[in-house]
This record gives sequence, structure tokens and C-alpha cells, in this order.
Amino acid sequence: MTTSKAPAVLVLEDGRTFRGRAYGAVGETFGEAVFNTGMTGYQETLTDPSYHRQVVVMTAPHVGNTGVNDEDPESKRIWVAGYVVRDPARVPSNWRARRTLDEELRTQGVVGISGIDTRALTRHLRERGAMRVGIFSGEAVADEGTLLTRVRQAPEMAGSDLAGEVATTEPYVVPAIGPDGEAVPIGTARFTVAAIDLGIKGMTPHRMAERGIEVHVLPADATPEQVYAVNPDGVFLSNGPGDPATADLTVVKAVLDRKTPLFGICFGNQLFGRALGFGTYKLKYGHRGINQPVQDRTTGKVEVTAHNHGFAVDAPLDGPVDTPYGRAEVTHVCLNDDVVEGLQLLDQPAFSVQYHPEAAAGPHDAAYLFDRFVQLMEGQRA
Repeated sequence: MTTSKAPAVLVLEDGRTFRGRAYGAVGETFGEAVFNTGMTGYQETLTDPSYHRQVVVMTAPHVGNTGVNDEDPESKRIWVAGYVVRDPARVPSNWRARRTLDEELRTQGVVGISGIDTRALTRHLRERGAMRVGIFSGEAVADEGTLLTRVRQAPEMAGSDLAGEVATTEPYVVPAIGPDGEAVPIGTARFTVAAIDLGIKGMTPHRMAERGIEVHVLPADATPEQVYAVNPDGVFLSNGPGDPATADLTVVKAVLDRKTPLFGICFGNQLFGRALGFGTYKLKYGHRGINQPVQDRTTGKVEVTAHNHGFAVDAPLDGPVDTPYGRAEVTHVCLNDDVVEGLQLLDQPAFSVQYHPEAAAGPHDAAYLFDRFVQLMEGQRA
């Protein structure tokens, strides 16, 4: 067992505290306390850029059972600000494991806490809402009054512009994958897509590449000129962290003005909604997990989906509405709380969803959305 025995304390901004043991790096960290309801997929959660500046509480009691491998990360590093678990695995058991989760957290400097009642903490966050939090371990532990003051000095998530902090700084290309499973030479793919990286996960361009799409991943601050320099058949808006109200809409509006097929997920859904004239708002505690039920209102089908969002689009659920780009309607709704989970334009090729169709929840319930994007590009080309 490699878990540290150093004492640790978690302090919420409303004053509630939980005491346990250090897990991962020893020190201190601050962020927004949120909970994830998935029982598996902790590697994908940790490496999802959308969790930037958030302290993730795992509701599943046992975490780290399958260790850490080199195939499942969604990006090149862990992005969570801190990690909270109840019972960390003492010995990982999986043929792909290369190291323990505790070792990975320590190597990447991620401060965590274990041995606390995560069920009680989750109930507290559900009742009071997501809030700022600090984790302190080892020499960072001090009297609770001092720690609480420091937590309350940390920045809030509302109003935070974070996409640029996690996005690529240089464009790169993910080549299309041919029928033989090999990469297609650049410039010869069936379709070309410009993907705006707002915190993109590695599996997303891979899902498009599987469908014969050459994906040009561009920085979050890419201009319309840079987007159209790749001669895209479609434009993709990725997931990402922070408050969507802070994001610039220049590229989104330029794409809609030119009627280029558009597909957005998560943060991209929120930017699409804002471009249509809808507002966004912060959810009380958000949706985070791989077991969220969503209904596709265009078909009536219910999907089991993967979520990671603390903000949502404020759009009417009772039918199409007029926007600057034609009629728009809500296509997907969360069955737990009626939160908007998808939008589409009826008069031009553009749609989005709030959840993550590249993830394996369901496990393939939402894969059709990438096929829908292909169909829009085929229709536009025809």
C-alpha cells in the first residue's frame, strides 16, 4: 500500500470540514467541489480538461482498483485540482496497469484526500450546491479558521474564463482512419473538420477519424480566417472548462453566417446556445458521471450518457423558437431535471448536445451523433 498516512483535512467554503489521510501529493490545493457518480472511468475523469480547477469527489467508494494505464487518458496530464476518495485500492488488479493511481497523483502533484465519508460530502453538495473547497495535508494543515479564510479567497467558477488555459497552443491534425485501420494520407480524407479546442478530449477527434474525417484541431482563440484556411466541410466546438458567458462567439457566429455544418458538445453546446440568443446559467451542483438519462425528443429514445457540466443553456422546451439564424429547438432533455441537453437549427445544418457522445456510457447510445454530423456534411456537399 503506497497511500500516505499524513493527516489531511478538506474545508468547504460554508465551514464544513472532513478529516482523513493524504492521497496522492501532500500539500494544499483549491478549487470548486463537485461530485462524479460514475463507478468506473476514473482515468478519463482525471484527464478530462473540463475538470480544470475543480476538486472531484468520487461517489463510488472504491477507487484505483484497476490502477493506471497508458491507453485510457483523455489528455497528456491530469487536470483536476484535487481528488477525494473514500477507500483507495491497496493493490491494483488489471493486466493493463502500469502503476497505482496514488503514484500517478503524486507524480503529477495532485493533492487528494482519502478515508472520508464521501457519501455525506456528496449529500452536502447536493443540498448546498457546488462550492469552493480546499484540501490540506501534511505541513499545510493549520487551524480551521485560517484554512477557511484561504478557501474563501479562492476564485469562484462563475465568471472564470478557463478554456484558453487548457487548449492547445498550436494547431495539429488527427488523420482519418481508413477501412484497413490505417491512417489516411493528409489531404485525401472523405471530409475535413476544423475542431476548436476549448478543452477537447482525445477520444473526440478519434471518433471522427473513425468515420473518415480528417480533424484539424485549432486553438481556442482561432480566428474565422484560421478556421476556413483548412477548407473545412464542417466545424466542431469541443467541451471545456469555465463559465460559457465569458467565451468569445466570433467564430461560432461566422460559421453560422456561412451555413457551414456545425456540431458542438458540452461547452460547445453552450456557445452554440449563446450564439442563437439563449442565455446560460450555473447549475446548483451540475451533472457529472456516466449514468445520466437523456431523451432524444426527435425520436423518443432514451440514452444513458456521460456528463461533465456545471452550466446549462436556458432555452424553452415547448417548441421551435425564432433566432437570428432561423428556427431552433431543444432536441435533448435530461430526464432527471429537464435541463437542456441538445439544440438544433431547423433551417440550416447546425446542432449540439450537452453530454459527451465520445465516451463509452451506454456504451454506444450516443455514437449516432457523429454519424449525424457526417450526414450534415454529406447533405451540404450535395
